[in-house]
Amino acid sequence: MPSELQGVALVTGGGRGIGRGIALELAGAGMRVAVSARTRAQAEEVAREAGALAIEADVSRRENVERMVAEVEREFGPIDLLVNNAGIAIWEKSAWEVPIEEWWHVLEVNLLGPYLCCRAVIPGMIERGHGRIVNTGSGASYLPGSSSTAYAASKAALGRFGETLAKQLAPHGIPVFTISPGLVRTEMTEEAFPADAPWTPPELAPRLVRELASGRLDALSGRYIHAEHDDVDDLERRADEIVAHDLNAIRLRR
Repeated sequence: MPSELQGVALVTGGGRGIGRGIALELAGAGMRVAVSARTRAQAEEVAREAGALAIEADVSRRENVERMVAEVEREFGPIDLLVNNAGIAIWEKSAWEVPIEEWWHVLEVNLLGPYLCCRAVIPGMIERGHGRIVNTGSGASYLPGSSSTAYAASKAALGRFGETLAKQLAPHGIPVFTISPGLVRTEMTEEAFPADAPWTPPELAPRLVRELASGRLDALSGRYIHAEHDDVDDLERRADEIVAHDLNAIRLRR
């Protein structure tokens, strides 16, 4: 069993699906967890299960994010782990026919939201000299066949944001990771994929976040890690090779 974890974790989009699983996993490992969601009832339900702090917040709004972070710090103390999991999707068939505001809002939640959350917690992490950030990415950022221009664009941008941010934070010793949870069956994905799709076991992404929180893979900051296809023990063993050969990164190969 992985060792117990310490510290404070903030999981956005933690009211259901993958975020709920991550919150429960981290709480079970010993962390004090704050769960944010756009719906208070969902956040409170998970908080009761995890012994966590429930916060209603829209991560696409700066004032919500700053209030959220201030509340976590007031109740639990400084944030050691930020999990940017909040995300939405629209499964548009004709991007040019989608209302502009609806299309753009996907990027506001999936990309601006993580930026605002990072902006709010990073200064404290730098001051204390430690902290970790995990962004929930998606195979839609690089796999062919994506069906939503808004969602795919937002996740592709999130991956580049995470990799570039990791370089900026390297001198401060704050790792940043982007993970792919795989194709997890949630309320968001059920409407876009058939019942017999190759669903990923829902427990894999939470387990991966727990391993990242432990510090085992800090040497791979900035890398893209897949919950189903990457073995943590193998990644840890091959960390130097992965960095030297620029593996676990999304690149254009010519």
